Amino acid sequence: MRDFSYVRANSVDAARRAAALPGAMLLAGGTTLVDLAKCGVAEPETLVDIAHLKGLDSIEVNEHGATIGALCRMSHVADHADIKSRFPAVSEALWQAASAQIRNMATIGGNLMQRTRCPYFRDPGNFSACNKREPGSGCSAIGGVTRGHAVLGASDACIAMYPGDLAVALVAFDAKVHLDERQLSVDNFFLLPGTTPNKEHAIEPGEMITAIEIPGSVAARRSTYLKIRDRQSFEFAAASAAVGIEFEADGRTIRDLRVALGGVATKPWRARTVEDALKGKVLEPGAVHAASLLAVKGAVDYGANHYKIELAPRVVARAILKLGETA
Repeated sequence: MRDFSYVRANSVDAARRAAALPGAMLLAGGTTLVDLAKCGVAEPETLVDIAHLKGLDSIEVNEHGATIGALCRMSHVADHADIKSRFPAVSEALWQAASAQIRNMATIGGNLMQRTRCPYFRDPGNFSACNKREPGSGCSAIGGVTRGHAVLGASDACIAMYPGDLAVALVAFDAKVHLDERQLSVDNFFLLPGTTPNKEHAIEPGEMITAIEIPGSVAARRSTYLKIRDRQSFEFAAASAAVGIEFEADGRTIRDLRVALGGVATKPWRARTVEDALKGKVLEPGAVHAASLLAVKGAVDYGANHYKIELAPRVVARAILKLGETA
């Protein structure tokens, strides 16, 4: 870890000005940035400490939705009574992420800014070719060990999987990221790798996340987050699904359906083809399983990650049917 300057911001405006400096990086909970610095990926020239800023750690929930400050701790949001009742998938996604210690430290804004867990990206000493670290250097993962890599949204430049849980639920329910002076849908906040995998988020120098806004909906109230992983604690998803459903008055015909995938793509992945295939249909297992196959339409495997193409539709179908049982 190289030497760096430290600035403790006393306002959002001061933080934004400092963050616009070349080589500056924001520091909140530190659970991602410190990790990246230790493995030699992040080399900030200036750390801008925003952990003590006032007004960015509140949660407001009403009939229109929820607004969650960027400095709220993951565990605080996960355990908030109104989030648990009105947005259960969000609460469940947070509870299933990381470890209790990290959830108590990590912030919501930092969670959205976390970077891939691709081992090739995080080991510059042994793998110099990584387009996320050094654009144009190549992708060591292609042709390497790929069990944890993406089958959706990949490109010739990068196949690294997006590792988070919270953003999958946020994408499913059309949440927005507040960047102080502008707002973006969470879906558009995360970028596909294309030819520029080094740019993962649609955030510009001098911008910072101030809040997350989640619109309220019946589907968000009846929602769940299902995560399949190799072990129960502190493990990233092999495949996950955030699903919300609203039924017609008969309690069986699907009026609204939200589906997003995690663990299988280069960004949180909205499965709109599955949604469109089932809206207006009566929920029954055969139709659900057939529609869930559309979740991986266009998927490409890179060897050892082929299992994700079979696993992801099963996770989607299981989550939808689970919600159907509670109707």
